[in-house]
This record gives sequence, C-alpha cells and structure tokens, in this order.
Amino acid sequence: MPIAAENLRPREVLSGFAADVSAGLSKPQKELPAKYLYDEVGSALFEAITVLPEYGLTRAEERLLSQHASEIARWLPSRVAVAELGSGSGRKTRPVLEAIASMRDSVEYCAIDVSRAALDSCCRQLNGLSGIEVRGLECPYLEGLAEICSRRHGDECLLVLFLGSSIGNFERDQAARFLSAIRKRLRPGDALLLGADLVKPASALLAAYDDPAGVTAAFNLNLLARINRELSADFNLRNFRHAARWRCRERRIEMHLRSQIRQVVDIPGAECRIKLDVGETIWTESSHKFETDDLHQLAGQTGFISIARWMDTEWPFVESLWIA
Repeated sequence: MPIAAENLRPREVLSGFAADVSAGLSKPQKELPAKYLYDEVGSALFEAITVLPEYGLTRAEERLLSQHASEIARWLPSRVAVAELGSGSGRKTRPVLEAIASMRDSVEYCAIDVSRAALDSCCRQLNGLSGIEVRGLECPYLEGLAEICSRRHGDECLLVLFLGSSIGNFERDQAARFLSAIRKRLRPGDALLLGADLVKPASALLAAYDDPAGVTAAFNLNLLARINRELSADFNLRNFRHAARWRCRERRIEMHLRSQIRQVVDIPGAECRIKLDVGETIWTESSHKFETDDLHQLAGQTGFISIARWMDTEWPFVESLWIA
C-alpha cells in the first residue's frame, strides 16, 4: 500500500513562508531561514551534495549507523517506536530501523519534515522493510513530535532521531532550547540519537560548503528561485554569488548569497521590497561544529544522560545516544 505524508497545517505553509521572508529580509543583516532551502528542487540538490567527495559528513554518519546499528538497537527496550526529525531521503536511517526490527515483532517509524519532497523520498526508500510500519508527517519538528507522543501506545518507549548534524543549524543557545523542548515532550527512559559534526581544519570545511562543481552554490541560489516561484519575486539569480565563510571564534560555517550589483527586488507575495548594495549578503544557513565535550555538557544541560557515543575518524563526526 502506498505511504502518503500527512500534512497537519497545509494552509499555513505559504503564509508562514511569506512572513519569514519579509521578516528576515527586513533585518540589517538580511537572512532567510535555512529550512526553506529544502523544497523539491533543494532536496534533490542536497542529495547530490551528500555524494560529493568534498562533503564527508553524510558518509561519516552512514558509516557509523551501519557499523553500530545493532549496538544502538540493543540499548533500547523491547517496546519502541521511532520518530525522525528532518528525515531527508531516509537512506541513513535504514540500517538502524532494520536492526531494531530484527529484535522485535514490529516497529512504527514516523518521519517528520517540513519538506514534502523529502518525506515522499523517505517513504519510498523505507516502504516495504520487513516489520516496519512507515509514515510521514509534514509539519515543524516539535509540532510533529507532540503529535507522535500523543499517539503512543501504553508503556512504549520512543526513540527520536536527529541526524545529519542538523543541531548545528541552530545558534548555541537556540540548540539548547530546542533540545530542552524535545525533552519536555518525552517520558523518562525515552531516547535521542543525535548526530553532530566535529571541528576540523577550515580548509576541509570550506571545501565541503563551497564545492568546485558548484552544487552547493546551486542549492543556495535555489532559495531565491523558490521565492520567485512561490512569492512572485523578481530575483535575478545571476546577480548573486554563493559564499561560504568559516567563523573560527563561533566554530561555524556560514552560507551567504552575495549581491554583485546594487539592486532592488520586489516580493509581492511577501508584500515587501528590498534594496541590496554591492557586496551585501543574505545569510541563509549556519552549520556549527562541535567538540565532544560540548555534546556531553549539552546533554546534561537539557535533561538527558549521554549513555553511548560512536566516532568516525576519517571525517570527524560523532553519534550520541542520550536517555531522557
């Protein structure tokens, strides 16, 4: 039977997009929320990024999850359901679900994402796995997690997956607030599997976020194309260049779109007009990098206990299992 993604609030998506675009582009440092990078085109471009030789993050996490899936499954109680925040294509998740299902009669898995394209890809990837019931939920992470928690059966434990170093897209204080919000929705004994990218040489990071093939540039520029498509804006993409910056003090990579000329852009769907000077940027994404001690402290700060972790040395990356 085909698996369809549910949409909790379909009528609010576009209006929320318009409001966020208007608010973000009205700031002194213009910015756009990174979650809007992942429309159908953006999701496809990101999948291409994950196989680039310069972008080792996804392969590192895939190695960890494949090698340690059985260990992860053994840490969990007999009755468990799985919810993934930001599922992407679901490719990395498969070995973990298969390992959990191999030790139990059946497992319910719910992918939660704001991108319908990503959810559809995930459901196609995982549909048909033995012993796993798959469904998708199109909505913000915390809203979807609350929905899943309200549906759980009896004493069933919940394993929340937050992979891909998505936690790095938050500012440090925002990351702590987000993880605390996850914890508030969980019961004692529930688990969180958290993937986090570690600090590495700036040259490697800059290459990963500004590849010579230009795939990341296309991914970033597609955000302006999305605003054109959905909000009837008149961005000329040729007037912008992708830029990646490493902020050593903050330990983060930033992605920007730099204006090559002085220009005015109308965005009727967001009821705004913006002006950009030569060299002015629109900040589209941050990717914070971590030290292992950061993650241990973050667990304690947000109501979790870190009980296990696995590290990749080829591309420094860590997978942590936390218990509420």
